Amino acid sequence: MLGTGPDIIYPRRHSALAEHITAHGALVSEFPPGTPGKPEFFPRRNRIIAGLSLGTLVIEANLQSGSLITARLAAEQGREVFALPGAIQNPLARGCHKLIRDGAKLVESAEQVLEDLHGLGGTLAESLRQRLQGAALAPAMPARVYDPDYLRLLDALDGGACALDELVVRTDLSAAALSSMLLVLELDGAAACENGRYLRR
Repeated sequence: MLGTGPDIIYPRRHSALAEHITAHGALVSEFPPGTPGKPEFFPRRNRIIAGLSLGTLVIEANLQSGSLITARLAAEQGREVFALPGAIQNPLARGCHKLIRDGAKLVESAEQVLEDLHGLGGTLAESLRQRLQGAALAPAMPARVYDPDYLRLLDALDGGACALDELVVRTDLSAAALSSMLLVLELDGAAACENGRYLRR
């Protein structure tokens, strides 16, 4: 998953890795060709990484790590979040300890992660199959009631399609918070992203 256009590999030293992934899988980007990497693009990329994954495992992270953003996005999308504990003197363990305090599952081995995810992939695949066939899996959920920050964001989107940095100015919210909130609105069908610009549905 790229935080740039599909034709730009950032950092360049990962070009060989990108070629390997292309040969055996796919490089994915929501940005048009020629889009360079910008700091605000990477939290946006992380929300898709979290959504494509059954779970997110954080091995090391300080309290300002982008891994914590990805873990939060994963939890908001109903994905499992795992964290590996470390020595209390290690600053790179503090982010993991915070995740565990906030409800992430403490794991010490790959086997523990696999045990927790066992069967989840099949369940999700069956759920998707039924939804694509138009089957009703559960009674309709009531409309979400948004908190004031979400309402402020929706008001900002009423002003027309705009990029993430414009929304930062319009709402006075951080780019990281907006990326997470916009994902929720997209999943709810209340907002959409077209060519890197957000609009209200």
